[in-house]
This record gives sequence, structure tokens and C-alpha cells, in this order.
Amino acid sequence: MNTGQFYIDGAWRAPLSSETMAIENPATGAILGQLALGNLADTDRAIAAARAAFDGWTQTPVAERIEALRRLLDAYNARFEEMAQAISAEMGAPITWARDAQAWAGRAHLEATITAAEAMTWEEMRGTTRIIREGIGVCGLITPWNWPMNQIICKVAPALAAGCTMVLKPSEIAPLSGLLFAEICDAAELPKGVFNLVNGTGPVVGARLSEHPQVDMISFTGSTRAGTAVAAAAAPTVKRVAQELGGKSPNIILDHDGFDAAVKAGAQAVFDNTGQSCDAPTRMLVPRALHDRAATLAAEVAAAVITGDPRDAATTMGPLVSGVHWAKVQGLITAGIEEGAACVAGGLGRPEGQKNGWFVRPTVFANVENSMRIAQEEIFGPVLSIIPFDDTADAIRIANDTPYGLAAYVSGPQDQAQEIARHLRAGMVNINSPDWDLFAPFGGYKQSGNGREYADWAIHDFCEIKGIAGWG
Repeated sequence: MNTGQFYIDGAWRAPLSSETMAIENPATGAILGQLALGNLADTDRAIAAARAAFDGWTQTPVAERIEALRRLLDAYNARFEEMAQAISAEMGAPITWARDAQAWAGRAHLEATITAAEAMTWEEMRGTTRIIREGIGVCGLITPWNWPMNQIICKVAPALAAGCTMVLKPSEIAPLSGLLFAEICDAAELPKGVFNLVNGTGPVVGARLSEHPQVDMISFTGSTRAGTAVAAAAAPTVKRVAQELGGKSPNIILDHDGFDAAVKAGAQAVFDNTGQSCDAPTRMLVPRALHDRAATLAAEVAAAVITGDPRDAATTMGPLVSGVHWAKVQGLITAGIEEGAACVAGGLGRPEGQKNGWFVRPTVFANVENSMRIAQEEIFGPVLSIIPFDDTADAIRIANDTPYGLAAYVSGPQDQAQEIARHLRAGMVNINSPDWDLFAPFGGYKQSGNGREYADWAIHDFCEIKGIAGWG
């Protein structure tokens, strides 16, 4: 794989920088290769290629842009298994999860974007004014390691549909899937300069994309701390900034016939992807009278989790992505214990039998108070906090008592759950475990970001709206 090169202007280019970093398999500690890290000059070269390609691409008819997305989908499907293997190696995802969730998400979002682009109204008349939606320009796309294809394609596909050109900076921690995606873009024969990739760190490549006057928009997914830095760097050039940031999502489970099943499903959702999902339902809110039952059920789910070699089909939870992240999660588990929460499953250290890799124990805290760090800070690991509530009003108050607002979950009678959902300050509220809706808007309130992703919602974010008065 092209770990020592960048994809710029339709070809693999040697970096101008000489800096590299090791790519680690987090399940074993093995070094998979050395990744070239770009500098300011590498980033400027990619931006220049995207700028030169913009006029031609944005004037390309929508039907031709959709056809390019179809070629991209075909190329992605041709290398689907390679993509799953790359994601499993770079972030330690169990291979079944890497196929059925991680790599699948990329395919599904491509399909959804194509469908949305075909149905979208690109031009319309309002009175005598012609309303035209056209690409905003050159876009800097900064994506994380935890859902690599989900986040890359949630940005690249709608940007292409809108008529934008782009420079992608994937996470340097898990770069293999991004490099493979660049190869897929090359196979799809996108016009030169439309898609470019430069690997590097946030403070160098990410900051340059954010501040560069020839970049018209930044789409960033990552931590709230990094997101504020991106927004500050983008402000002097008044570029559009779309952000999907952190979360501390509440999961309100009411007293109803499906209580046990909802508790088990909620706990499992925290352990999936080793808890490394921004919308994970990490705060479980249950009626005070049912708190102990919920704690017992959640602990049973934790005990059933199988950690181990991600290549083994029996493995259900892989490692955390890095040693730095492992230390952070351990620190927050320590904080939960010190603040007086009851650790009813898991806890500090590695799971039994796991001596290598950044494995962590699936952990459940009970009798958590919402003021505790484990209830307020995004842990980004398989750590569940169970919080009792007294009544519905108390549950809503606790749910909204957070700086985040990405997602929320409610389980219970449908009419009651619907009423609660209206009061929750979150961009996506899930009632009674619905299927993943790829056409629903995804994004957050408060410190969880701004803008929306998925399907036509994302395409709109990459568009400018032009009104030509006097057209009629």
C-alpha cells in the first residue's frame, strides 16, 4: 500500500516532507509500516490541485457526477474484503464487525448518496428568481479513526455530488483504509485533482487546511477540543465549517415489558466498536426501583463479551486504538471508582489472558451521579454509566444535563417515548432500537457540532445557494 506517498492531482506523489510515523496494529503491537506525514508544502500542493480542478468539476452536469459516484461504488465493492481487512488491522476491529458494520457503512452511504442526488432538486424557480444549488468550492475533509469509511464517505460522496473538489486528511493513527480508498478513487477514474489525499497530523496538515484562503469549507469529525481549534483557524477566512464532534448520549429506559431486552441492547451498544463511537449510549437512565436489576443485566452482557484476536470470528470486542487512548480510558475508569460509583463489571487493566495489545475490560458502573466525570466526559471506550431517575421529568433533566447533544435513545411505550424525544436536546433521537436510517440527518446540538451528514442533508451542506433574480 502507498504508505509513503500522497494522492495528489490524480497520481501518487512522493512527499516533500521526510517525516514519518509507525503504523501499529493495536491488537498485537506489531508495526505494519511507516506512514509519510505531510508538511505545509505537501498540503499546499494538494490544495492547488483541488483549486485547479474545481471549475471543470463543478460545471460537470449532475448526471455525470452521479455516474462518477456509481463508478466509485463499483470500485469500492470490488475491494470490499480488502477494506474490511485494512480496518481490522489498523484499529483492531473484529473482522466480522469490520465487514458487517465498518466496511458496510462505506458502501451503504455511497448508495444512499447516489439515491439522494438523483432525487434532489438542484434548480427551481421561485417567482422570477432561479434558485441554483452548486458546489461551495474546495473542501478540506478531516476524518477520525473510529469509523474510517463511514466518516470518509459521509464527506467525500456528498462533496462529489455537489460539485466540490477536496483534500482529505484521514487519521494518521489508522491510515490504511484511507489509502485504500484513494486507490479506489483512482480506479473510479475521477478527474485529476477532484479528490486528493495528504496524510499528516492535525496541528500541521489539519491546521493548514483550516486556515488556507483557497479552502472554502472544512468538514471535520473528531473531538470537541480539536473542533474548536479547527473553527478558530477557519474564522479569519470566513470559510464554512461543518463539525461532528463528541457525545455523551443518554439512553432513557422506561418501565415496560421490554425493559430487560432494552437494558441488554443498550449495554451491548456501548461495547460494540470497543465503545469508540461518538453516539454510543454511554449514560443509561433507568427508574430508581429498577436500577439494581439493570445493573445485573448489564454486568451479564459485559461478562459475555469475548476479547481476543480480531481475525477470530468468535471475537466480539477488539482493543482500543492506541496506547495513548488506553491510558485515557484507564484514567477515567479510575475516576469513576474514586468518585464512588459502583463498578459492577470490568474495571482497571486488561481482560484476563490478554497480555499484548491495547485491550480493555468492558466496564459497567452503577449508582452513577450525573455530576461525576464518567457521566460528563466522553470516555470513548466500553464503559457504561447507569444513572437512576425518579420520574420522566427527572429523566429528561438528567439526559439534557450535558455539554453534548449528538444522540439520545428512548425505550418504552411508543407514545410516551415520542413525547420524551421532543424534549431531548440532541440531533438524533432513537426510539425503541430502530434500524440505522441512512437518510436521516446526523449531527449534533451544543458542543457536539453543527451541520448534518447523510444523504441529501450532507449534499446541502456542501452547496452554495445562488439566486438569479429576473430569470423568469
